[in-house]
Amino acid sequence: MWDFSIGQSLAIMARTWPFIVLRMVVYFGITLAYIVAMGAGAGVGYGVGHIATDPEGPVSFAVWGGIAGFGVVSVAVYWIREYILYIVKAGHIAVMVHLIDGREIPGGQNQISYAREVVTERFTEASVLFVLDQLVKGVIRTITGLIGGIAAFLPIPGLDGLVRFLNTIVRMSLTYVDEIILGYNIRIGSNSPWQSARQGVVLYAQNGSTMIKNAVWLSLVVWVVSLFIFLFMLAPAGAILYFMPGEMGGWAFVLAIVFAWAFKSALIEPFAVASLMQVYFKVIEGQVPNPEWDRKLEEASSKFRELKEKAFGSGEASRWDGAAKNV
Repeated sequence: MWDFSIGQSLAIMARTWPFIVLRMVVYFGITLAYIVAMGAGAGVGYGVGHIATDPEGPVSFAVWGGIAGFGVVSVAVYWIREYILYIVKAGHIAVMVHLIDGREIPGGQNQISYAREVVTERFTEASVLFVLDQLVKGVIRTITGLIGGIAAFLPIPGLDGLVRFLNTIVRMSLTYVDEIILGYNIRIGSNSPWQSARQGVVLYAQNGSTMIKNAVWLSLVVWVVSLFIFLFMLAPAGAILYFMPGEMGGWAFVLAIVFAWAFKSALIEPFAVASLMQVYFKVIEGQVPNPEWDRKLEEASSKFRELKEKAFGSGEASRWDGAAKNV
């Protein structure tokens, strides 16, 4: 069925508890910011609404105030997303990589400082890592098309509609692949993040069937657990909104989604990343990037071409190309 060990993934999460706590502080802090901003916005709107002559003014203004509060926090989250990637996600991946390889890591809060040093050594600033992450995401979408998606597993004629639907699921399952490539980047200790990311996506492509199979299984687990969390959080979300000014009860659905997202990002996501990294590191063991896949990706993906240009700019790509020709 799948090629990862659930027990090992849970053990990795347990040993990296400082990052689990940090994730909970960050993501549940964002959820709290949503609640406060929506409440404040609804309160201000409710007060302003009393000035209006329309009897429904306070209620409608409260709703629009809540929407404005939600929008303000959403914009703030959008702008800080690269720093969350740099400080929280990349650091956690760094210590998970070391544990998968059987290397020792510090315990306690020193673990976060240690991971930050590792990440800073590989990526000098957050903007570099963020651009790299976006390029890898773009390339991964192309890889799915090149290997035929789920059609590689269901070569049955007359199922075009089903195949298209399942390919949509496959594309949605690739959420964490960019973080797997980041883990590869950290694992090999390269001083050229662009070049090692290029190698990483080529290695992913040449093992695409195995990786996608495991990604789909993990996605099913993530979606089912997230759905249960969402349903469970509908009641407390409704209770919180009950005490806000105006008729905000309809926003319980949105707030429950935010709660589910926080749980997913803090607890479910590191499990998925640890599991996929196990598979990736195992399947690429002893392999070198295939020049044929490098050529295919260059022809099919503008993001890969951009990644390759940055790799050449680093001065490392030509040496790898020479080695790859001898494969």
